[in-house]
Amino acid sequence: MSAELSIILLNLVIVFIAYLSVYPKIAGKDINKVALYDCIASGLAIGIVASKYWGADVYFEFLFMQLNWFWFTLISYSVIEIPIALWYFRELLAKKE
Repeated sequence: MSAELSIILLNLVIVFIAYLSVYPKIAGKDINKVALYDCIASGLAIGIVASKYWGADVYFEFLFMQLNWFWFTLISYSVIEIPIALWYFRELLAKKE
């Protein structure tokens, strides 16, 4: 498995667990809590990847750019999270009505 794929899969797992299990139970309808816990979740992803690639001179391909582990993790996490976050917030707004 390539390094890029392993980071993307890690991000997918963290985002899906967060939005489908953790956030509904802990944060509920409080958008501020979701934002706080999301910072923790993205920090978890960065921490896990840092434990493997910190100090390594490894670059990752992302849309024809070479990024270090930090930026690749953060950008790929954001790309994965944004559609799921929009869905989650739409569901919250639909339940308030």
